[in-house]
Amino acid sequence: MIYNFKEFSTNAVFNIGNEIDLKLFATAKQTELYTFIWANSEAIEIIIDSIPFTIKPHSILALTPIQYLQYISGSNAIIYQFNREFYCIKDHDQEVSCVGILFFGNTNIPIIHLDKTEQQKFKTLHEVFIDELETEDNIQAEMLRMLMARFIIKSTRLLKAKEGIIETPKSSKVDLLREFNFLVEQHFKTEHSVSFYADKLFRSPKTLSNNFAKLNRSPLQIIHQRVVLEAKRLLTYTDKTAKEIAYEIGFEDASHLSRLFKKYTQQSPSNYKKNLRSTH
Repeated sequence: MIYNFKEFSTNAVFNIGNEIDLKLFATAKQTELYTFIWANSEAIEIIIDSIPFTIKPHSILALTPIQYLQYISGSNAIIYQFNREFYCIKDHDQEVSCVGILFFGNTNIPIIHLDKTEQQKFKTLHEVFIDELETEDNIQAEMLRMLMARFIIKSTRLLKAKEGIIETPKSSKVDLLREFNFLVEQHFKTEHSVSFYADKLFRSPKTLSNNFAKLNRSPLQIIHQRVVLEAKRLLTYTDKTAKEIAYEIGFEDASHLSRLFKKYTQQSPSNYKKNLRSTH
């Protein structure tokens, strides 16, 4: 069974699927969503960023949106996928955030092995996920986010205990993309120029752009999209004015943020706030 959740006020997306979803990656392509692949009774054969991987039975692998995935074989899998608006829009401790050790904070591909005790715990958590996806009410989104936070916390604890961490050959291009994203997460509130991040990475802005060519997004677009996401988060979850939000994320003139926000959302921050209120 495949479950899809969407929160229209924030464009949050959360999906639970199976190997049918993996078959959509028969040809290598970018995941575009934060992804967990959970191999149950069978091993799953995949290729990540041109490197073959076997996810052993009762193991979970974590992927970031910028990674390329190709499905080779295997069945009886559970797939969790979500976008930044679903999970990253909320505040989390750094270890379990979208730059935590499961994602951009880890130079390896994280694989978490579940012993018999953990298998039962994760199975129970999965059943609660399904129950919530079948319960549509005004707190469904918050419940699903809480469950995902629990899933990520449990996975992070297991990974920190060094169960199943696999060392992989380095890919300079992939590492550069992840390092860039990680730096953006750290500095997007104060630094909006590609040159700042290029200097931090000891690269030229042109080199960064060439490395991002496959992503269909330029380095500047990624910076801007992260800024817009933060503006959405603050508009959605706080009572701050557009001017206050602009100042918080590094704009001395609120009109600069307004133009950027409108470019990516087709509406001004104030209209976005009004539309949020009308949907609740």
